Amino acid sequence: QVQLVESGGGLVQAGGSLRLSCVASGSGIERNVWAWYRQFPGNGRELLADIVRSGRTEYYIDSVKGRFTISRDNAKNAVYLQMDSLKPEDTAVYYCRSSYTHRGSLQSNYWGQGIQVTVSS
Repeated sequence: QVQLVESGGGLVQAGGSLRLSCVASGSGIERNVWAWYRQFPGNGRELLADIVRSGRTEYYIDSVKGRFTISRDNAKNAVYLQMDSLKPEDTAVYYCRSSYTHRGSLQSNYWGQGIQVTVSS
């Protein structure tokens, strides 16, 4: 059973930085794509960025381009989100996800528990 555990959230002033971490326990996810999402109250989750095994980042949502950086450490089964120049509108619950799709079929799909990020003005 794979579990994802997030850390690094909290309260920060506007313009500050936070680094989120997400570490997976278990095995069998070496091929997985890692991603970070966030969720605002009353809304669904939005994809922020994702990264494949090679380290190539395939997507950043426009609102975080140039401010957030996703990275992964395959040896540690971990993904990170470096968040710089934070804004109050970045306040949300952040989730990591590890998934693998083969020929259009979702083979594995794991989510972290979610972690609160609050940016004060």
